[in-house]
Amino acid sequence: MKSDEQGRDTYREFTDAVNMKPGELSRWLETEESQHVGWRRKGKQSGETVGHESGRRIVNLLRRKRAELSEADFRHMRKVIGYVRRHMAQRPSGDVRDTRWRYSLMNWGHDPLKAPLPPPGGPSRRALERHGTPPESRRGPAR
Repeated sequence: MKSDEQGRDTYREFTDAVNMKPGELSRWLETEESQHVGWRRKGKQSGETVGHESGRRIVNLLRRKRAELSEADFRHMRKVIGYVRRHMAQRPSGDVRDTRWRYSLMNWGHDPLKAPLPPPGGPSRRALERHGTPPESRRGPAR
């Protein structure tokens, strides 16, 4: 696969995983809940968490055009995709509205109370919103 195709796929998966708009994410990152969840780097008892730092970078990525993104930006996008997918798989039971699990995901730009995350390699979230879920006969193998 050519790097341009990889970049396009990474960009699409990133925009599927990050379902918060830049302004919405910026406002969230200013809240007390946002600043008190997540993992801090070893040796840092205070300061910004890894997820909060990532959220600030995600806002920057969302405000730029795809052509302006560097290889380091695409690496971070892949990191975000992996984080969101792993943590969505660990969804706790019950109401998650006011949980640290949700707040942590929101620091990474994904609000789990919004639309579900599409499967990797499948139709994008925007395509599903436009056209709905494809019929069983046109779906790929179960994942």
